[in-house]
Amino acid sequence: MRIFIDADACPVKDEVYRVAARYGLRTVVVSNRFIHIPPSPLIERQIVEAGPDAADDWIAAEAEAGDIVVTNDIPLAERVLKKAGQAIAPNGRLFTADSIGQALASRAIMEHIRSTGEMTGGPKPFARADRSRFLQALDEAVRRSRRAPQP
Repeated sequence: MRIFIDADACPVKDEVYRVAARYGLRTVVVSNRFIHIPPSPLIERQIVEAGPDAADDWIAAEAEAGDIVVTNDIPLAERVLKKAGQAIAPNGRLFTADSIGQALASRAIMEHIRSTGEMTGGPKPFARADRSRFLQALDEAVRRSRRAPQP
């Protein structure tokens, strides 16, 4: 089991490092630019080419069943779920087989609204409660992966 971080705009990298260290899990920080990571044999940096989906494509190709991906990207979350992995947003929202369809539909609707020129206001600011929900969701995801039968 590994944790992948879709890292370019991820506000919870430090939290992932702490949880991964507690469980002794390998963590892969994926971005299209240099991001500082703590010195640890369990944490590796993967820099991909610049491009809108380069990090997502790399993570989707590398992730396997049981892996955990931290991302706000809904299409990436869907790809991870199809490979029997888990996907968690930085605000603690767990993407599931039951919720991903609605998340994709909502995303498509919002893209359509924005394409008409309407201002949608963007996401709400990241809060302390989001960080707390994320830590709880990541800890639960690790425990779920550890309990799952290995292929």
